[in-house]
Parts: sequence; C-alpha cells; structure tokens
Amino acid sequence: MPLERSFRRKIFYYFIAVFFIFTLAILLFQLNREKQYKVSQLENTLENVCEISQNYIEHYNLFETNNFNNANVLKYLVPQKNIRITVIDKKGVVLYDSFVDDYQNMENHINRPEIQKALYSEIGSNIRHSATTGQDFYYYARNYGEYFVRTAMVYNVAVENFLKAEKYFLFFVLAIFVGIWLIINSLTKHLSISITKLKDFAVKAGRNEVIDENESQFPDNELGEIGSQIVKIYNNLSKAKNNVALEKDRLFNHMNILNEGIAFFKPNKEKMLANSHFIQYISMISDTSTISAEYIFSIPELKDINKFLDETLASETEFQSNDLPQLEMTINKNERYFKVLCIVFADKSFEVLITDITRPEKRRLLKQQLTSNIAHELKTPLASIKGYIETLMSNPDIEVEKQQYFIHKAHGQAERLNLLLNDISLLNNIEDAGELFEIKPVNIKSIISDVRENLESRLTEKNIKCILNIDENIVVKGNDSLLSSVFQNLMENSINYAGENISIEIKNYMEDKKFHYFSYSDSGVGIPEEHLHRIFERFYRIDSGRTREQGGTGLGLSIVKNAIQLHKGKISARNKPEGGIEFLFTLSKK
Repeated sequence: MPLERSFRRKIFYYFIAVFFIFTLAILLFQLNREKQYKVSQLENTLENVCEISQNYIEHYNLFETNNFNNANVLKYLVPQKNIRITVIDKKGVVLYDSFVDDYQNMENHINRPEIQKALYSEIGSNIRHSATTGQDFYYYARNYGEYFVRTAMVYNVAVENFLKAEKYFLFFVLAIFVGIWLIINSLTKHLSISITKLKDFAVKAGRNEVIDENESQFPDNELGEIGSQIVKIYNNLSKAKNNVALEKDRLFNHMNILNEGIAFFKPNKEKMLANSHFIQYISMISDTSTISAEYIFSIPELKDINKFLDETLASETEFQSNDLPQLEMTINKNERYFKVLCIVFADKSFEVLITDITRPEKRRLLKQQLTSNIAHELKTPLASIKGYIETLMSNPDIEVEKQQYFIHKAHGQAERLNLLLNDISLLNNIEDAGELFEIKPVNIKSIISDVRENLESRLTEKNIKCILNIDENIVVKGNDSLLSSVFQNLMENSINYAGENISIEIKNYMEDKKFHYFSYSDSGVGIPEEHLHRIFERFYRIDSGRTREQGGTGLGLSIVKNAIQLHKGKISARNKPEGGIEFLFTLSKK
C-alpha cells in the first residue's frame, strides 16, 4: 500500500509540524514572560532604592542647598552593597555617586542611554559598561523634574543568571512533545486507511468509473461513517443527474412548442438552451440566415442588449432573486415588431426572450392613429368659426352688437377646441409614451401651491376656500408637469361643477414604504351614484350639455387617472356622507 504509506507520512508530518510550531510559540512566550517577570523584580528593587534616595534628598533639602556631602548616608540606608546610587541634575551634571569619591569631576551624563529614556519617559533602564568604574551595571534612572536619581546593580554572573529563565519548563515541554509524537503516529495510522479509501472512491467517482461494492465499504469509525454518507450522497446525485437530464429534455420540448423565442446562456455568453423560434427571430431581425444562438451578440439592432450584458456581467454586485437586472426593448424590422427581454440571474447566467408583438403593436398604432383622427375631426367646427369671421368680413355694416356676438362665439369655440386638442394630446402621451416624461423628485406642496395660485382669481370669484394639509417635506418620484395637471383638473372640476361658497381640502392622510396616500375633497353638490363609476372615462358626461356650457373638454378626470397610474398609483372616487365628492389616490415614493 504505497499510497496509504505516502498519505500517512504526509498527514503525520503535517500534524507534527503544526504541533511543533504551536509548542515553540508557547515555549518562547513562556521564556520571555519569565524573563520579563525577573527583570520587573530587579527594576522594582532599583525603583525602591530610587524612592528612598529621593525621599532622603527632599527631606534634607540636599538639592536646594547643593550640599551632597551627607549623601553618603544613602549607602547605609540601602541593604544591598552592590547597588550604586547616582544623583544627576537636569543638565547632566553629576551631583553625587556612591561608587565614586571624586564625583565632582565626572563627565556630563545627559547623553547616557538611561538618562535619555528617563528624560522623555520618566524612567529608563540599560545594561552597559561603566567607563568611570570599569564595571558592568544594570542601570535604572528616574526623572524627578529638577534632577535624576539613577540606581544601578553590578551586572555580575549572579545577576545575569537571575535574569535568565528557568530551563526546567523546556524539558517539560519536550516530554509532552514526545508523548504527542507517539499519539499522532498511532492516530495517523488509523486515519490513513479510511482517507485513502475515500480518496480512491472520489477519484473513480470524478471519472464516472464503475465503483465496486467492496470499494464503497469503509472501516467502522467516524471517517468510515462520513465515507458511507458520501457514497449515499453520490448515489442520490447520480439519480438526480439522470432526472435533470430527463427534465432538460422535457424543457427543451416545451420550449420548442412556445411561440416565443427563448434562449439561456452561461456567464461567458455560451449557449445552454435555445428553441427554434429564437433562431428564427434573430434571423428575421438580422436579415441573415443563422443556426447559432450566439449570433444575437453581433446583431447591430441588439447592441443595447449586448452593452447591458457587458456592464452587468462585469459588475461585482450580488443580485437578489427578487430584484434581478433586466432590460426590455422593442425592435421594428421590415414592418414586424419584436419585444426583446434580457434577464440576468444571480449566478450571472442569463435569459433572452424574443416575442413577436407585430399584431398588438399594430393594434396600438391603429388606436393611436384613430385618436389622432378624432383630434383631426374635432377641427371641423373651425368651419363654423370661419363662417362667423367671413360673415363679419363680408358684412362690414352689421350691427355692433351682432358683431360682438359672432366674435364672442367664435372665440369660445376656438378656445374650447384648443383645450380639447391639448387634452387629447396629453392623454395620448401619457398612455402611449409615458417613458418620455422626465421622472425626478417633486415636492407635492410646492406643486399644489402653484396650481392654487394660478386659479386664485377663479376661486375668489366663486368664494371657494382651499385648505392644504400637506407637510412641507413630502417628496414623490414623478413628473412635475403631470402632477400639476392632476391637481389643476381636480380644482377646475370643483370650480366648474361643485357650486359656490364651498371648501376644498387636500391632505396627505397616510404613508407606507412605497406610497404616499392623498385625499382631495370638496363640499359641493357631489356626483350621482349611478354616474360615479364612469367619471374617469373619456368624454363621459353626467349631463350632455354640461361640459360645453361650462368650458370643459370631458377629458380632465381621464387625464387625472392616467397620470396617477403612470406614477404607479391608483385613484378612486366616492361621495361624502355630508355632501361633496372625495378622490383618494396614491403616489409612489420611488
């Protein structure tokens, strides 16, 4: 079993190396800790000598009187005879030294390492040779402001041995290491059998080779149990793989039945699945016969899709399943219309869906053309206006009163037609070209205030009071022009039809994470219940003569509803029990 022995040797060396590094780290840490502890003991002794010396100097005012003749008493206050005491002023001049009789002639000590450390850190220590005494010392200096007290212990063999760490701990650790060595040797022997069999199984499974029943049997231990479970998982995965292959075939058959062209691609734009309609549609869009789904990435008409994919696939952003990046576009080619939808999934694979929307698109264009024709046909009343004007031009002697009547009628019809055409145009734009409206943050109270100011004279004329219960900071995402039209039409509706001496109230009564909730109400005559559910229809009139007589176009509330829907909101209307009408609607925050 050379493979088993090789593996056993590797895992044995690995465990021993890890334990050796760990043991060495513990050993070094402990030795350093013990050494630091002994250094701390030594410095604590020298610190006590510094304190005794400083107390003596302060008590007898030796520094103020500059009289250190009696400082020799310090020798007798310190029990250790091998401790040296030196007093140095802040300029480095030696004022006293217990080991030197002629200390007045000692050189300046300001540059001594221990003094430099104490100068900036209050205390300092160093081991070095003394040029004055010719001995090695362990120096310890303390800064007392006006002077330094330096104590030193002769650094002889006894002190050096004292600072060294004890070696018995080293032998203890080595004994443990040998014991662990023997344990690991036994452990790896048992591990190697199970792991080697598991490795042989994994290699054969990776190559999809047939696995004998004996090769899937493992020793009766924890690793053997793990190996047995892996075998079970492998068998389950094999079954799942076969089932996935069957489902893939079913999916492919289903894709070929669909009327849409659909293809799935890997993150590197390699095709996974594509149906026949997909190949057919990209051939129609490109005017080129192809059998390759990847050809979609070289079609000029789909450059926006390709750009979107390049940017999205290169992004490091993690996509959530409920917020996948997608791009939708419409292509017009040879009088055919195609909607192309690209969705990038969380794993950066993506789907491209092509739908032939020629029939609904042509129906939409027909509807748009029909609306335009209606607008065109509405211009025919201009003929009557022209008739009024021609009458005035051909009969200059007509009565002044009659002239004013014709002019007034012609102007009224022209103004009404102009408003009607503008409303139809706006309504068409909202329904069919909503993406052309610029969406940005809009302050609602500012919009309503502007509308109220524009209608101030008409409100005053009918003695209508307008109350705003809107917070200054309410902002929605929308188009300021469309939102102005919403409140303009609602207010004009109240002015035209609700009556005089009434009140209008606009308030924001609630909000949640997505929407602001608004209420617009007046205290007027209200709307009969049988008409309430139809007031948002185009050209719907409660009274056939009501709109013409009062100057409306019959499209105001349709514009309101469509503008609200364009802002992802909803609107409804109801009569208030106390009288008047109330409109409840929402506007999206995002």
